Amino acid sequence: MNGNRKLSSQDIADTLRERIRTGTLKAGERLPTQAELAGEFGVERGAVRQAMKKLQSEGLLSHVSKGSPPRVADAGPALGPQGPQPSMVALAPRLAAAFAEPDVRVDVVSYTAETLMVALGEPVRLIHEGRIAPKSVTVRILLPSSDIQLAFPVPIDRDAENRERLHRRWLTQRNAQGQVLRHNLRALRASHGIDVSVQFRALPFTTPVKLYLLNGREALLAYYTLGPQQLELGDSDSDSDGDSDGGENVDLYDVLGIKAPLFSFGKDPAAARDTLFVEESQRWFDALWATITTDLTLS
Repeated sequence: MNGNRKLSSQDIADTLRERIRTGTLKAGERLPTQAELAGEFGVERGAVRQAMKKLQSEGLLSHVSKGSPPRVADAGPALGPQGPQPSMVALAPRLAAAFAEPDVRVDVVSYTAETLMVALGEPVRLIHEGRIAPKSVTVRILLPSSDIQLAFPVPIDRDAENRERLHRRWLTQRNAQGQVLRHNLRALRASHGIDVSVQFRALPFTTPVKLYLLNGREALLAYYTLGPQQLELGDSDSDSDGDSDGGENVDLYDVLGIKAPLFSFGKDPAAARDTLFVEESQRWFDALWATITTDLTLS
């Protein structure tokens, strides 16, 4: 699928997620077996299994277990327009609405760029279909620095070696997701003549919240809530390719950012409190960007 490079569990999860998003795989449909998917992607079963677990944690698959092909999860009940929804669900339509304006500005504070990377697929698709046509897109993203000791994920037993492996795994994912996001946006410059700017800066701390500011008029906020999880770490997790079929199960504290409910606040003359929240959130972001953050290189 991509030349000589062996696909990672992240690549497989991204491909299957896109099939679910586009309806190629429908709610309730049974997926192929792990052996069949391993053959399709040319990887070991361990990489497929890790991809399945990731999609299950996102609420996209159900019945993930050995010997039984999982199913695409049924869509949950729709929430009202003012109700919070999981980040992966709520962000895409809000970004699409923001990209419908001539000049787009998106400011983000996050732990990784995963949710934003996936959600941007919706406005990019609408641009390619000719349904929206922004003239400029400016995206500024604050992510934790690779030089700090992350507050999470962290092994429950505080084992230093596993903590370092988790850090390397997070760093690989942070960089890969940021590079994909930047490439997809910059490609709009060549394909549609859109003036695109994508910048990253590094936070000197692990952010406990994720924040999306859209065109200076809407703020979407979610909390990173920690909980116990289990992750299979193989010898290859220093580069996060996930292909080990006999990895070590590590108990850790981590967050499920893509499932964290997003709370929306918009500027509205009739809602002074929401307006103030948006303005203060923008002021907070701008202050971080201009003061204690540093340039971030995605290597």
